Amino acid sequence: MDRRVRIFADARSRRTTLVGLTVILAVLIGGSIALRGRVAWLTEPVATRAFIAEFGLAAPLAFVLLQAMQVVFAPIPGQVLAVASGWLFGLFWGTVYSVVGATIGSYVVFRLARRYGRPFVERAIDPDALATFDGFSARRGYLALTALFVLPGLPDDVICFVAGTTELDIRRMTLIAALGRIPGYLLANAVGASLAARLYVEAGVILLAVLTVSAFVYWYRETVFEWLLAVLR
Repeated sequence: MDRRVRIFADARSRRTTLVGLTVILAVLIGGSIALRGRVAWLTEPVATRAFIAEFGLAAPLAFVLLQAMQVVFAPIPGQVLAVASGWLFGLFWGTVYSVVGATIGSYVVFRLARRYGRPFVERAIDPDALATFDGFSARRGYLALTALFVLPGLPDDVICFVAGTTELDIRRMTLIAALGRIPGYLLANAVGASLAARLYVEAGVILLAVLTVSAFVYWYRETVFEWLLAVLR
C-alpha cells in the first residue's frame, strides 16, 4: 500500500495545477523564442538587470506581489520564482524580495484559513496530508512548524493553509514562515545569481544538490514525517 502523503485532494485538483503550470511555462518559452534577438533584456542578464533598474521601486514591488500571490493561489513551492529573483536582483536582494513576498503571502493564507476554517482548506488539500500536519502541530507546535518549513521538498504553501486552521499564534507562525524559508530561498537565489554571472558550473552544482535533497525528502516524505514525529516527541 502506498503510504506516501498526497498533497492534492483528488486527481482533478492535481491536473488543474499541472495544466496551469504547463500553460504558464509554454507562454514563457514561446514568448522568449518569439522575441529572442529583438528584445535584449530577455536574453542578456546584464541588460535584464539594467532594464529592471529603470523601473526603480516598481520592479521589486511587482516581484514581491507576484511571490505573495504564488503562495496564496498556487499550493506549490515558490523556489522557481526565487531563482528568477536571484537572476534579476542578485543574491542578497533577490533573497530579501523572495522572503518578503512569501511572508506576506503566508500571512494572508494564515488569515484566510483562520477566518474560513477547515472546510476552506479541505476543498483542495488531501485529508491524509491534513491529518499528518495536524499531528505535527499537536505534538510540538512551533518547533514542528519550523522543521517543516526548513526541510526542502515539502509543500510549504500547503503547510501555511493547514497551520492557519490551528490555534497557533499567527504572528509567530508568520515569523517562522519567514525564517524557515531563508535557507531554501537563499540557495535558489544563488542559482539565479550564478546564472546571471554566467557561472554555469556553480549554478549547476547548487541546483543539482538542492534538487537531489528535495526529491529525496519529497519521495520519502512519509518516512521523513515519521522520523520528525519521533524526534519531536
